[in-house]
Amino acid sequence: MGSNKKMPNSLAEEEKGTNNDRENAKVIEWEDYEHELARLCSLTSALDDAKQKKLELQEKLQSLIQVEAESLNRSNELDGMCEKLESRKLVMGNMSMHSKVAEEKVKKQEEQLSSEIRSLLVAGTALSVASKRLQDGNGSLAGERGYFHLKTLQKLLRVRQQYMVSQVSSLYPVKLVVGHSREQEMESFTSSIRSGVTAGSKPLDQGCLTIAGLHLTVIPFTKMSFFTDKKEVQRSSTALGYVAHALALIASYLQVPLRYPLRLGGSRSYIRDYAPSIEPVSSDSTSNSLALTNAKPVEFPLFLEGQDSTRAAYAVFLLNKDLEQLLNYIGVKSLGPRHVLANLKELLKTILSPEYIDT
Repeated sequence: MGSNKKMPNSLAEEEKGTNNDRENAKVIEWEDYEHELARLCSLTSALDDAKQKKLELQEKLQSLIQVEAESLNRSNELDGMCEKLESRKLVMGNMSMHSKVAEEKVKKQEEQLSSEIRSLLVAGTALSVASKRLQDGNGSLAGERGYFHLKTLQKLLRVRQQYMVSQVSSLYPVKLVVGHSREQEMESFTSSIRSGVTAGSKPLDQGCLTIAGLHLTVIPFTKMSFFTDKKEVQRSSTALGYVAHALALIASYLQVPLRYPLRLGGSRSYIRDYAPSIEPVSSDSTSNSLALTNAKPVEFPLFLEGQDSTRAAYAVFLLNKDLEQLLNYIGVKSLGPRHVLANLKELLKTILSPEYIDT
């Protein structure tokens, strides 16, 4: 039904078009027919050429459009690759900076390592020298002049010292006398003596000791008067001379320079003190040291005849200091500043003991 309705419309339109063509139709004379036919043929051929060119242009344009699209895609790809390249350049720049920093650190570490290697070389050289010295030392200790040989020589020296001191002990024997008077005991000296020893030190009865049969008496050194026994004073001076001589011999055998040197003269012996009797006033340490160096020793008598009792007492004090020096040298403590004969007896007993050889 629908198709039947459409057909009259199309026929009407065709008829209408035919009527229009008839109205627009041009009447051509015969004489102009060939000319018009030729023109139509040329127009037809021109139209065909135009269509052909159109097709060719269409193909060219299509290819150009395709090329342009491909170039656009490639341009987009190139832009993406450029962005990636820039990012990689940035990464490479960062890596280059890190590599430079690492290179500087490596250089510093190389310098430190080279300095440590040099120090190790120096230490190795020093170690080799020390090792060689140690080997030489071990060789010398193991050789004829080694440690054991030195110990043997030391024992022989100690035996010789014992023998020499035994001669001194036989020459000046210090013996104990039982029941002797307490007045013969060596008391402490006056407070004017520079002792520095506490008053609470343990007293020792040294009045019972004699040297070569003579006692040391304290009374002449503290209370010298017109009624003092001259023989007792002479015996004390002789005993001090014996002690001084024995002390000087023992010090020479032990090769110990005495702090307070002795000038031997029997019962007229002296002891020297290099310390100044008056303290220097100047505060200049250099001048004080020069004064001490150039100071002449002061001699103090170990006897009383014609001498000040204070100076004689101080001389006995210095003599006991020399005894204390020798006792400390062999590792023995002093019995105190008032016990001259007791300290001398302790010195002789220690040196003559068997333990002295092995120390």
